[in-house]
Amino acid sequence: MDWLPNEDAMLYFCRDVLPAIRAEVPEIGLAIVGRTPTPAVKKLAEERGVTVTGRVDDVRPFMRDASVYIVPLRIGGGTRLKIFEAMAMGKAVVSTTIGAEGLPVTDGEHVLLADDPATFARAVVHLIRDTGHRTRIEAAARALVLARYDWSAVAGELEDALIRFASHGAAEAVPFKTPISTVDVSS
Repeated sequence: MDWLPNEDAMLYFCRDVLPAIRAEVPEIGLAIVGRTPTPAVKKLAEERGVTVTGRVDDVRPFMRDASVYIVPLRIGGGTRLKIFEAMAMGKAVVSTTIGAEGLPVTDGEHVLLADDPATFARAVVHLIRDTGHRTRIEAAARALVLARYDWSAVAGELEDALIRFASHGAAEAVPFKTPISTVDVSS
């Protein structure tokens, strides 16, 4: 929680999104889980129903107990592994477009994407209230992660690449349009 994009995401969510959710679902709670929360993030725990944990040994109980997993990132890059973790646990995810950037997800099928506070709040409330839709998104998200990123899927792709390499050499085993050996790195 000490990475600027995470801090910004939580401050934004609590200031601009959570009040709209609370207008519809007053009893809603929020668990902010992550190591080394900044003083500004720690202060969010003063709000009703907001818990800031800091580092935990195992995030799975927090993810399991959540109705919806939120990713309100507005800035930053990097990997999006936390979304995959939530999807693998069969959790419905509401994210900004930036939060899910680069992931092979379809809005409305694997996640709900929302880039402004009102839309984000509506998406969270919708998934809390419409358990059928939430269940469909959870199932599709989990199926996507298992199909593309489960060890058996990854091992199968590695095995295919190794077989291509053994049979045809490196040029056909590496799925690049330009073989690595001809890339000019001098400029």
